[in-house]
Amino acid sequence: MDLFEQASLENREARAPLAVRMRPRTLDEFVGQEKIVGPGTLLRRAIENDSLSSIILWGPPGSGKTTLARIIARMTKAHFEALNAVLDGVNDIRRVVAEAREREKYYRQRTVIFVDEIHRWAKNIQDALLPCVEEGLLILIGATVENPMFTVNAALRSRSRIFRLEALSEENILIILQRALRDPERGLGKFNVEVEPAALEHLARVASGDARVALNALEFAVLTTPQDGEGRRFITLQVAEEAIQQRALLYDRDGDQHYDCVSAWIKSMRGSDPDAALYWLARMLYAGEDPAFLARRLLIHAAEDVGLADPQALVIASAAAQAVERVGLPEGRIILAEATIYIALAPKSNSVIKAIDAALATVEKETAAPVPLHLRDANYPGAAAFGHGKGYKYPHDYPNGWVEQQYLPDNLRGRVFYHPTAYGREGQLKTSWQQRRRKNK
Repeated sequence: MDLFEQASLENREARAPLAVRMRPRTLDEFVGQEKIVGPGTLLRRAIENDSLSSIILWGPPGSGKTTLARIIARMTKAHFEALNAVLDGVNDIRRVVAEAREREKYYRQRTVIFVDEIHRWAKNIQDALLPCVEEGLLILIGATVENPMFTVNAALRSRSRIFRLEALSEENILIILQRALRDPERGLGKFNVEVEPAALEHLARVASGDARVALNALEFAVLTTPQDGEGRRFITLQVAEEAIQQRALLYDRDGDQHYDCVSAWIKSMRGSDPDAALYWLARMLYAGEDPAFLARRLLIHAAEDVGLADPQALVIASAAAQAVERVGLPEGRIILAEATIYIALAPKSNSVIKAIDAALATVEKETAAPVPLHLRDANYPGAAAFGHGKGYKYPHDYPNGWVEQQYLPDNLRGRVFYHPTAYGREGQLKTSWQQRRRKNK
């Protein structure tokens, strides 16, 4: 690196966002994730002893994955290479591998390769790493916000230890913000800044565990706040609210948060908690979830978890799906909310799904016996000669429109698939069904 490149690098680092400048440089500076890098933990010992094996760091944005990789780069004696799965591909892997072989051959030096956002690599690109990781030529550090069980090749996973990082707590983020305010070299300590405690707490709270969001909002608040007559910059709660603008929700429509929030929404409706159901619905809408997807989930849930306890739930869910398709957002939020509340308050029964699954299991396992003769179609020419329809009892010819007769194949006579509950409308249907049968016996 010549003098011009060095000057350019220093200038770029000086102009980098606060979140970049304040990256911890040592494990002692690293805030949060005590369960995996706290004193005495397996990963910390491996880093400190420079005996790291391949690992995958899985966690939400701003939880410290890249920072931890950079700390490892500072502490290891191995050569450190960093790739980004968004920008780099197979050719970059080949280059790293070739250089790693030369390095091992002539200098006996190991190579650590850090792949940020490894989940963005297609399976075939991940496969290019596998032989080198398997033979120990490369030590892999993969970072991902997606569940590696679904996004990282099984073979690569089996050769790596997965460490899950959690979203930082508000207390963690407060420590990071206060450190940035004090640091005169990399932080905001060179400014004469006073921050209301409520303002810092607001930034820590609405960042949703992402230190990067909180730091950059704090920097924006400081740089855009004019000095008073004494040269001070005073950051109030109102300034903090303007700086962070909008809650930085962690939500990926194709990832874990998508499925987790949908799961929480459905389970809240199943548990008859309309407030929780509305919260999860609002969180998904706020994050930009497709309203058509939400409407489809309402349809499924109405049939699966409400069922015949309140058949009207499926009607309302179906109407909501059509209405949302016609009006869209933002008005569609009201329609989805109405259906969500109705389904949450409705009596619950999963007897329908149990019944159809039991029937499907029987079809799969049992012999497909012939249709009883009296149930076969007798309308086509010659059918009667074969006895089709003979002995069939037409229910409308009997009191209450019901008569006892065999409908299942001979090998399944007496088999019961549907067990109605006593809840809501299903309980009424069950009672009337039993009464009708008793009257005709």
